[in-house]
Amino acid sequence: VGNTVLHILVLQPNKTFACHMYSLILSYDRNKEGPGSLELIPNNEGLTPFKLAGVEGNTVMFQYLMQKRKQNLWSFGPLTTVLYDITEIDSWAEDQSFLELIVSTKKREARQILDLTPVKELVSLKWNMYGRPYFCFLALFYILYMVCFTMCCVYRPLKPRTGNKTSSRDNTVYVQKMLQESYVAYEDELRLVGELITVIGAVVILVLEIPDILRVGAAKYFGQTILGGPFHIIVITYACMILVTMVMRLTSTAGEVVPMSFALVLGWCNVMYFARGFQMLGPFTIMIQKMIFGDLMRFCWLMAVVILGFASAFYIIFQTENPENLGQFYNYPMSLFTTFELFLTIIDGPANYDVDLPFMYSVVYFAFAIIAALLMLNLLIAMMGDTHWRVAHEQDELWRAQVVATTVMLERKLPRCLWPRSGICGREYGLGDRWYLRVEDRVDPNKHKMMRYTEAFKAQDRDNYDKGSEKLEINRDTLYKKELSALSLSRSTSRTSSHRGWEILRRNT
Repeated sequence: VGNTVLHILVLQPNKTFACHMYSLILSYDRNKEGPGSLELIPNNEGLTPFKLAGVEGNTVMFQYLMQKRKQNLWSFGPLTTVLYDITEIDSWAEDQSFLELIVSTKKREARQILDLTPVKELVSLKWNMYGRPYFCFLALFYILYMVCFTMCCVYRPLKPRTGNKTSSRDNTVYVQKMLQESYVAYEDELRLVGELITVIGAVVILVLEIPDILRVGAAKYFGQTILGGPFHIIVITYACMILVTMVMRLTSTAGEVVPMSFALVLGWCNVMYFARGFQMLGPFTIMIQKMIFGDLMRFCWLMAVVILGFASAFYIIFQTENPENLGQFYNYPMSLFTTFELFLTIIDGPANYDVDLPFMYSVVYFAFAIIAALLMLNLLIAMMGDTHWRVAHEQDELWRAQVVATTVMLERKLPRCLWPRSGICGREYGLGDRWYLRVEDRVDPNKHKMMRYTEAFKAQDRDNYDKGSEKLEINRDTLYKKELSALSLSRSTSRTSSHRGWEILRRNT
């Protein structure tokens, strides 16, 4: 019952009352330091009151709980060294990491905890010492891996075509080699080494991604922008395309260019994932994700309807015409592709001035140009501008959350020998087996001196105002002019004393 009340207090809107009641309940806890403490009992979601405060973005309760956990080590003048207990904050040996819970929640208030002590210092320590070097090495390794895969695709086994052409539009001169013919020369053996590296990399990607999907859940794993959701979809699809290409190569099945092309596009687009490790490029990847999966996905539905309608109209108009004079609409798939190019203004309207074009082509193309080029494209630009304005206000905050998510991801996947535990063991200071983070805080004495001056002047102004009020109450029965003069006199006195006080403050500063 006590633990349930603690969880309810974390969710209370009245933060001050919740903190006082929290302390009152813990004062009756018999196992304050043992494993049976009320603060260490999780709820049905596996969250202790401390983790629940982080997930809900309750910064007041979080700071209150951190103040209870800190230990003042020493103080010398303006310098103060504090040990913060990071037992539940650190992601080391935690099944449900506190940092991962903060970056995966949908509440924006929770991300503000990343700027509070000691979370900010812990993340900075992890990222600067281990996270950034490992992430940069991983980015370099992935780029080299993609270069290897690209060279294998460029020099894939091809042979000249021996069959006759079946159509005047057939332009094929090379075809894919059979499996027995693909690995004969020395150059083929070098390509085989690169292909083995590519396939091994795809298997490693699937082995690393699938456990996280099962642990977190597909909806949360792929749907969170901060966790890299779209890029996880890209890299898993890329690995599947590599395996499909391998099966088609082993079975000598024609058409391996289709999965190979998809794999090249997806693999190189995934390089943008590593931009999150750099403050200059990280916010732009967030903006691209927001635009693609927000504005562009909604716009594509409207664009598909317009293209489908006008492409059908163009095909019907040129269905009775000679395709040699105007071949952009000679069949229905080509009509769709040509209309898509016209929609994006990649090409101009096709025309042949040597022959007479149908009258309806001019009418339909005029309507298409007005709707597509002038209306819908400008609408898309306006939507993207609005998204850019909204995301720009929180892009730095989202980038810091991405850094935290990347740090937790690297810490989970790397061996323990490559990522030692951060912090100081409490045994060194006689504080038990808990781990602490040492934070040095510098207190500016001039700031406190100015605050004392300000409080003194405010108190002096209040005294003058009280004296003026008493004087007005005593002379309530006097004439209105005398009362007004007394009021103006008290106000001028207040302003004069306040002015003298602020002059003293300016000189001292």
